[in-house]
Amino acid sequence: MPRLLVAPLSSLTDALYEHAPSHLVSLLSPEHMIQTPAGFPADMHLRLGVNDIIDPAAGTAPPLRRHIDALLEFSRGWDTSRPMVIHCWAGISRSMAGAFTVLCDRLGPDREIEIARAMRRRAPHAQPNRLLVTHADAALGRGGRMIAALNSMGPALTMEEGVTTAFPLVGL
Repeated sequence: MPRLLVAPLSSLTDALYEHAPSHLVSLLSPEHMIQTPAGFPADMHLRLGVNDIIDPAAGTAPPLRRHIDALLEFSRGWDTSRPMVIHCWAGISRSMAGAFTVLCDRLGPDREIEIARAMRRRAPHAQPNRLLVTHADAALGRGGRMIAALNSMGPALTMEEGVTTAFPLVGL
């Protein structure tokens, strides 16, 4: 079954071993960016150096539209025969925003709320980065529906680190 996996950095090695993904996305601060894991094809690893901030003026390396454009281009090259893993430091914010973006792109318009609510059911800890989602909403021409969908999720379960979570591309 085609699926997208979200993981914290601490679980990345296990996720790669257990799920044998074809594609890997790292959303980490530039100063904490990892190298491509040994044995994983470097051209199937997208490394996006962004800090987990929602106000572009609040720090360095904020999420930008070009990060979302790169994620969309990369994910559109994924044939879904094997999973894609998206990870960040904690598996809560940047990686969940990346997964929400890919799912909204793959599943099409007018399913944003359905996707957000499925994300909440599968990942009570999910708190997608709103700046990344704002850029994704613009890139996908969703007219604010992706942000509205985040608002429909309700509050996240407070955790310091998430757990590896699978999102199927069919039967959310």
